[in-house]
Amino acid sequence: MSEAKLLNDVTDEQLRSYLVPLAFLTLLFLMWGFITSMNDILIPHFQNVFQLSHLQAMLIQFCFFGAYFIISVIYFFSSIRHGDLISKIGYKKGIILGLLIMAFGCLLFYPAAEFKLYSLFLSALFILASGMTLLQIAANPYVALLGKPKNAAGRLNLTQAVNSFGTTVGPLIGAYFIFSPISDLLHVDVKSVQTPYLTLAAILGILAIFFVFAKLPKLTENTSVVKGLGAIKYRHLVLGAICIFMYVGGEVTIGSTLIRFLNLENIAGLSEKEASVFLSFYWGGLMVGRFFGAIALSNMKSNTIRSAAFGAVVVLSFVTVYFLIGERISLIWLGLVLFNLVAFIAGGYKPNRTLGLFAAIVIFLILIALLAQGEVAMWAILSIGLFNSIMWSNIFTLAIKGLGKYTSQGSSVLIMAILGAAVVPLLQGFAADLLGIHMSFIIPLFCYFYVLYYGFYGYKINKITLNTNLNK
Repeated sequence: MSEAKLLNDVTDEQLRSYLVPLAFLTLLFLMWGFITSMNDILIPHFQNVFQLSHLQAMLIQFCFFGAYFIISVIYFFSSIRHGDLISKIGYKKGIILGLLIMAFGCLLFYPAAEFKLYSLFLSALFILASGMTLLQIAANPYVALLGKPKNAAGRLNLTQAVNSFGTTVGPLIGAYFIFSPISDLLHVDVKSVQTPYLTLAAILGILAIFFVFAKLPKLTENTSVVKGLGAIKYRHLVLGAICIFMYVGGEVTIGSTLIRFLNLENIAGLSEKEASVFLSFYWGGLMVGRFFGAIALSNMKSNTIRSAAFGAVVVLSFVTVYFLIGERISLIWLGLVLFNLVAFIAGGYKPNRTLGLFAAIVIFLILIALLAQGEVAMWAILSIGLFNSIMWSNIFTLAIKGLGKYTSQGSSVLIMAILGAAVVPLLQGFAADLLGIHMSFIIPLFCYFYVLYYGFYGYKINKITLNTNLNK
């Protein structure tokens, strides 16, 4: 019996038993969100320490997300020859292996700082991201399968919302340690990165031990291990992989450039530490939007309950910013959040329609940022996070829909496409050295045009291919 069939037949009691493992998995999403956003702090910090150009500084993202591509390629071709690794060892062991590799990558930050080697930092980031790649290959489809298929997008939006909480607090905590007055005096030693990454290594090690003893549903036990190129026969998966490339490329390059963008005198003229606070608005927008997505795509039968949940997110978001930042900025933020909510409603709670609409809005916001200056340009870029929110989960669920026994292999293809987060920042770094930071945002603009295409057309399944493959 296939996993898809198995999960269509699960009872309500079994679904309730999945709540605990789903809670465990949200911790993983939080951790890799935190670690990923720390790169946005490392970029300007290392740029100051090692006197790097914009292009050289973007090697941080190139090595980090390049690992996603390389490990996914290895995984994919291994699955062609030997069958799907996750189907053989199980999701649980895949998660534990990923956590241990990530912990080792974090530990390497200590000698890298001691010897002041930029190359060793890049190697540490590559190893760290390699573990994260295995974790994503295992965890993303596991979350999608851990319940009824029709609610898969809602579950992924929820876990991605927690992931975004990690990306929101990451810049704040990273800035506290790395851009503190003491660390400013020790830039040549770069030892301010040691404490946060050693702490991360310890947490990842503890999580690995925790998962060793955790009881997780063995959803792969009744599946056959398949070989061959079955996954890439699906047109919507291939187009979805290109969409992931474009989306993560656009999202990461914007986050990577934001601090330098906010440094510009004609935009905000903020210091690195001050800009780090506003960077949290960008990543925090993903968190708020993903909570909206989890609510919109959930199986709530009552519109009253759904509306109350939407309202709770709006109020909590406003109150948090009000008490942390102040009235003026909280009112600006409230307006942006309400605009995001209206866009969700306009999307009709349909994953593909919402994806296309949000891509159109992001294109509009980038055009405003390119043509304007000051606070208008600043908030246009910062608010993009709100509309990036559901893109990963919606693209992912649309792309793996109907893959059946090829789901894990298809997942590796999509994770492989995270190469966009390595390539696009390099392109924007080159554009920034050539045209300046402000005009370099033309690079992610082109990325979102493709996301627009996939949301309105590219997601459609080629039913002839689908039926043919399912009958093999």
